[in-house]
Amino acid sequence: MLSVVIPTQNEAAVIGARLDEIEAAHVAGEVIVADGGSADGTQAIVERRGVRLIEGPSGRGAQLAAGARAATGNWLLFLHADTQPGPGWQTVIKRFMDEPKNRFCAGYFRFALDDAHSAARRLEQMVNWRCQMASLPYGDQGLLINVDYYGRLGGFPAIPLFEDVALVRKIPRHRLKELPCVAVTSAERYQRDGYLMRPLKNVSLLALYFLGFPPGYLATLYK
Repeated sequence: MLSVVIPTQNEAAVIGARLDEIEAAHVAGEVIVADGGSADGTQAIVERRGVRLIEGPSGRGAQLAAGARAATGNWLLFLHADTQPGPGWQTVIKRFMDEPKNRFCAGYFRFALDDAHSAARRLEQMVNWRCQMASLPYGDQGLLINVDYYGRLGGFPAIPLFEDVALVRKIPRHRLKELPCVAVTSAERYQRDGYLMRPLKNVSLLALYFLGFPPGYLATLYK
């Protein structure tokens, strides 16, 4: 059974559509929304749909970890609320889970943005290069992983930033696979901050993380 875990923090604008899409796909045995104290009606939307809601402290790492602990499925799909799996994603997910050798592998979607601007296409190419060369997909590309392998890796650390990097860096390159399907993520933050400045900021913070700066401090800079 597949458990879909979605961390939320004031995601009322998108969470309803995301839950509807997952339900329509008929691929998940359960959906768990791990909320970090939303104040915009996110929790009410989740509860109206009868989806399991977990409330806890804000912090994506802690929220993802809490959702995984509450899950009862033997497969986990971690998905951001503003990330929409592309056409055919349910078939891709099922095929990955049905392959016995993937029990100790993890899969992620190809990165895409919901923006027709040419700068969005360039950024998508850069992310694809990062994934191919550095085996470093981010959380907005989703992560599909067997619960046994997730546990063996130690799961998501309860840190406020780069929890996705901390986990995928533990996965050997040959066990981290790109799924043949896109996941379309909101381009709002790039449109707001700029297609040059936002990636530069992200790369700078990642470099500081690799140098050992505390994730809490980096989260403050990120915000």
